[in-house]
Amino acid sequence: MNTLRVAMIGHGFMGAAHSQGWRTAPRMFDLPAGPEMAVVVGRNAEAVAAAAKKWGWAESATDWREVIARDDIDVVDIVTPGDSHAEIAIAALEAGKHVLCEKPLANTVAEAEAMAEAAERAAARGIRAMVGFTYRRVPAVTFLRNLIAEGAVGTINHVRASYRQDWLVDPEMPLAWRLQKEHAGSGALGDIGAHAIDLAQFVTGLNLAKVSGVIDTIVKERPLAASSSGLPGTAGTGYGQVTVDDIAIFTGRFETGALASFEASRFATGRKNALEIEVSGDKGALAFDLEDLNSVRFYDRTAPADRQGFRKILVTEAEHPYVSAWWPAGHMLGYEHGFSHQVKDLVEGIVAGTDPHPSFADGLGVQRVLDAVERSSDNDSAWTRVASGVPVLAG
Repeated sequence: MNTLRVAMIGHGFMGAAHSQGWRTAPRMFDLPAGPEMAVVVGRNAEAVAAAAKKWGWAESATDWREVIARDDIDVVDIVTPGDSHAEIAIAALEAGKHVLCEKPLANTVAEAEAMAEAAERAAARGIRAMVGFTYRRVPAVTFLRNLIAEGAVGTINHVRASYRQDWLVDPEMPLAWRLQKEHAGSGALGDIGAHAIDLAQFVTGLNLAKVSGVIDTIVKERPLAASSSGLPGTAGTGYGQVTVDDIAIFTGRFETGALASFEASRFATGRKNALEIEVSGDKGALAFDLEDLNSVRFYDRTAPADRQGFRKILVTEAEHPYVSAWWPAGHMLGYEHGFSHQVKDLVEGIVAGTDPHPSFADGLGVQRVLDAVERSSDNDSAWTRVASGVPVLAG
């Protein structure tokens, strides 16, 4: 297997990020197969052709079904809104294509279960599937996970995780698809809260067993969008209803009994992209902030009392995860590098015949937490159990 020909379905903010990953990974890592950016698909022929030219795709198309049916496509990368994830991913897997799907995996638990079932059937035929929780691949996050697995914090007592942004504070920000439940599934909870949930479960190796939470919509009506670019947009005429949450706050209990607190907000004034996690244990604590993504903070409780305190570890050494492919120590990595690391891990998994992480089953697990938070909020924040187990394969 010398080449993996890739079709990306969708473009926009995530399309640009994924394109960067496909374009850069084979130039920085010694991959066992070379990804080829074959075709990008979008609904508007002119817009998708411009995206193909800008980001380096060989061609563009407007019918994803025709592209998936092509014999010369090996990998399908899905960066569309959540309402189309299940249909595209299942069709691609059934057509024998490896699949990378952006997070959250789907808009509902039922859709996520169907996708996980399809991925399990495909795996029996050597077809791999991965969901794009890219922040797992920030070197500092992977390093933090490794330290916890080595026992650096001891027994985990509690976790604090939050993802806060402020791009919706202005009530005149237009009504983008991320603010419509039929397209996005949920708002801050699913869009950015999903990252906080996945990060908490990933770095601790623990699963959430139950949650108690509340979600709320602060601005319930916004100007209709005339155009959009990434997260911002241009207002047109008229107003429409916001049908998703603006903020979600919830507590959780892991299967071990350890407690966690979570916050997801797109109304956190002054916070641009603040994904934070702090894990506290009986021997120490570790903390990470995406707005300072090249470092972790470590508190060693076993150190002498006069030398205790959080210390900053700069995660830029060649010994740190992924870093040896990049620059000399102290030369910083950025947001886009996680997407190259994502491509590296996916390509290596495909060639090795192993399931890359996070799997569709992992994505389903996060979807079940999101669902439990919504059900809790609808029931006066009552403690609500997170569904567990793997879906039963149909047929």
